[in-house]
Amino acid sequence: MNDRRPPPLEPFVLIVEDETPLAELLKYNLESEGFRIAVATDGEEALLLVDEETPDIIILDWMLPEVSGIEVCRRIRATQNTKDIPIIMLTARGEEADRLRGFETGADDYVVKPFSPSELIARVRAVMRRTRLATEADQLSYEGVSLDRGTRKVVRDGRSIHLSPIEYRLLQVLIEKPCHVFNREYLLNVVWGRDVYVEERTVDVHIRRLRKALNQGAEPDIIRTVRSGGYAIDVGDI
Repeated sequence: MNDRRPPPLEPFVLIVEDETPLAELLKYNLESEGFRIAVATDGEEALLLVDEETPDIIILDWMLPEVSGIEVCRRIRATQNTKDIPIIMLTARGEEADRLRGFETGADDYVVKPFSPSELIARVRAVMRRTRLATEADQLSYEGVSLDRGTRKVVRDGRSIHLSPIEYRLLQVLIEKPCHVFNREYLLNVVWGRDVYVEERTVDVHIRRLRKALNQGAEPDIIRTVRSGGYAIDVGDI
């Protein structure tokens, strides 16, 4: 008996890059790996293509004509139907402040030019794998704090909490394993990425912001600082 089931859909990748040689190189290599590709050469075209068909992932150049990659990322994250699309930012900017700005805007990963196509393909697969795993268990909760991975909404005792992308990722890591102590190096690797140089004090800054957002009411502080250890979500004494 013949199997008449349709073949699985190829993952759809939108490349947003105004340098034609680089865009063609990425298109060729990704298509060779079984991805379906669309290419936009500026930010406005990218947003139009996203409206026409939701990509599985976007490879987005920072420096674009008309509308910058940062602005494209911001608009995608601000729109309900597109806010969860994984985004890998491409840029020649390697400074820490620029990387942080990219992550704060909502990029899932950050690749500095020049890079090898094989490295980028590995990043694409890793980001898509993380995204798929993140949707398998949508609801996480601990002591009145609920995090919905599907909608990216955070609620504490019925009160909606607005978090930046970095704060959201930190909370997600912590709440996945309540009472487990995560050191700063681990949080840097998971939240910012292994290939991004960010000082450990940056973790402390964003933990303070996360605490402030969570503790607007009279609720107890559920984030514990462990001296020489790191951070954990835990209402008990550590």
